[in-house]
Amino acid sequence: MAGKQKEYPEVPMGLEQGPFHARIAERNFQHAWTNWMGFASPSVLDTVEFEYFAIRNQCTLFDISPMCKYDIEGPDAETVINRLVTRDIRKLKPGRVAYAIWCDEDGNVVDDGTVFRLSGNRFRLCCQEPQLAWLHDIAWGFDVAIADTSRKIAALSLQGPTSFATLRHMGLDGIGDLAPFGIRDFSIDGIELTVSRTGFTGDLGYELWTMPGNAIKLWDMLMVAGKLHGIRPIGYSAVEMARIEAGFLLPRIDFLSSQTALRTDRVRNPYELGLDWLVQFDKPHFNGKRALAKLQKRKPARKLVSIEIDGDKAAHNALVYHRKKREVGMVTSALWSPTCKRNIAFAWLQAPFGQDVVDDLWVEIYLQKELQWQRRMARCRIVEKPFFVHPRRAATPPGDF
Repeated sequence: MAGKQKEYPEVPMGLEQGPFHARIAERNFQHAWTNWMGFASPSVLDTVEFEYFAIRNQCTLFDISPMCKYDIEGPDAETVINRLVTRDIRKLKPGRVAYAIWCDEDGNVVDDGTVFRLSGNRFRLCCQEPQLAWLHDIAWGFDVAIADTSRKIAALSLQGPTSFATLRHMGLDGIGDLAPFGIRDFSIDGIELTVSRTGFTGDLGYELWTMPGNAIKLWDMLMVAGKLHGIRPIGYSAVEMARIEAGFLLPRIDFLSSQTALRTDRVRNPYELGLDWLVQFDKPHFNGKRALAKLQKRKPARKLVSIEIDGDKAAHNALVYHRKKREVGMVTSALWSPTCKRNIAFAWLQAPFGQDVVDDLWVEIYLQKELQWQRRMARCRIVEKPFFVHPRRAATPPGDF
C-alpha cells in the first residue's frame, strides 16, 4: 500500500535476556554486560569494590540462570552418572550435592560441575560447558531420560554472611537445618523453590532454583527480606575475585576442556589439576578409568599450583621463572586479595618445577603507569589452596547476622 512502511518480523540479535534481566538492568548503572552461554550477564553493576565487599560482609545476589543444567532421570540414572564422573556417585544420598569432574577416554578433563541427587533415580548436572551430546553418548543403551533444562530453570546465587538471615526473614522455615551441600524444597507465597547450600565464593551461601515465571517475584521477595541485611545485586567481576580466593578453578581460564582444546598438548588431566582426590578407582567402570590408572603411576608433566607473590601488584598473565632466568610456567588467575591481604594466583609449572623443585621461583609482572610500562620481578612461593577459609561456611545452623 502506497505510503505505508512495510513491517518486518523482529529478528533476535545479540544476547538473550535471562529471567531476572528486567531487575538486573534497572541496577546496571555501568551498562556492563558479558556473554555467558548466549545470555546477557552483568560484569559490574555499580563498582567492583562495593560488590566484592558485599560478598564478604553482607549478602549478594548473582544470576546463575545461564549455567548449563541437565536432568537425568530413570531406573539407570545412577549408573549413567557414575559412568560419567570419576567419583563414586553411589555414595551420594538423595538431597545432597557433590562436586565432580569427568574425563574423556584418554583421561583428560572434559569439564567440572556439581551433581544434584534430587531423588533415588533423578539427578541434575550443573556445569559451565554444554554437555548434552556427551551425556547422550554415555547414556547410550541405558534406561534414562536426559533433558536440557538450562532455559527451564531460573537460578540465583545468594552468598555472604547474612544470606541465612535473609532467607530466614523471607520465611523459609527450617533453612537453618540445611547443611553444606544439602538440598531442600520449599513452597512460599505460591513459589515452588529448591534451595541448595552451595556456591562459588567459598563463603556461607545458597543457590535458589525455580521456574522462570517465578523469577521476578522471587527477586523482589529476596530484596525486601534482605534490605536490613545489606543485600546487593552483583556482577561477575566480584564473583571472580571471590572464586580465586576460594580456590575454585574455571574452564577456559585455568584449564581447557578436552572438547574445546585445539592442540593435543593443551588438554589437562586430574593429576595435573590437583584434582586426583576426585578420582576413585574402587567403583564400577567410568569413562577414562584405564587411562587414569596409567597416569596415576607417573609424575605429571606439569602442575597447576597456588602461589603467593611478594608485593601488591596482581600478576595477571605473568610468566614464572626459576632463579629469574629460566621460564618454567605461567599464571592463569591472579588477584590482590582485599580480605586475605595477600597477592595470590594460580600458575601452571612445568615439571620438575612445582613438584621436586619449589624454591627460587619468580613472576614477571608488567605495570603501566601513565603510559609507561615497568617490569618487576617478584618472588613467589607455592602455598596450599584455598586462600580464603571461614568457619561460617560450614556452620549449621549458620550465624543469624
